[in-house]
Amino acid sequence: MVDNIKNLLEEITNKSYYEVNEQNLDPILIAREYKDEYISLVCALFAYGNVKAIIKFLRSIDFDILDESEDEIKKYFCNHYYRFQSIEDVKQFFITLKRLKKLSIEEIFLNGYKKNNFVIDGIDEILKVMNELNSYTSKGYQFLIGNRYKGKTKGSSPYKRWNMYLRWMVRDDRIDFGLWKRVKKSDLIIPLDTHTFNVSHKLGLLTRKTYDLESAIQLTNKLKEFDKNDPVKYDFAIYRLGQNENL
Repeated sequence: MVDNIKNLLEEITNKSYYEVNEQNLDPILIAREYKDEYISLVCALFAYGNVKAIIKFLRSIDFDILDESEDEIKKYFCNHYYRFQSIEDVKQFFITLKRLKKLSIEEIFLNGYKKNNFVIDGIDEILKVMNELNSYTSKGYQFLIGNRYKGKTKGSSPYKRWNMYLRWMVRDDRIDFGLWKRVKKSDLIIPLDTHTFNVSHKLGLLTRKTYDLESAIQLTNKLKEFDKNDPVKYDFAIYRLGQNENL
């Protein structure tokens, strides 16, 4: 059974339709146009909800605004809002990103990650710096960037959009574009959303009943049995299988 699942995932991963384009929309489609760690972070963190709405929102932004002053950013984002993010939330996020551009997201991430080769520590380090750069807070803003890691995997957020961002930044294939070269693919954690969570249960890849970071890690460890060096490469394949109504 395990071999059959592995072969199935490998087959889907190697298929020619394992692509993103105007017919198979995904937020990485916009990120790939720029291949920039800051713009990619915008694409990843706003990647929730209907994919067409995500793409429409991202395409409404002129990312050159990040090179302008904070006053110009405030003027520019006078009508931009997205689902749980108000106009002010969007403004403040881009102000945070503007300040972050004076640093390096990769270097900040590495400061946390290199302690134990645990990517969540790297994510937490980025969140720490973002909070230091901008003290603004609201429900919508916190939903967008996420809360800091409290040291427990059980009951913790799976950091789906952040782990997706890391997949883009670290892996390099016909989907992901690998801007970062100092993070091991084997240390990545699968971007677990409720869809992937449910499909993984149906496939017998995951038994844990709670949707949390612990489940994301357990699923990743299971996928390491198929490819210990690049377990997250199966992310798209699991998603595709979930589209099969007969699964």
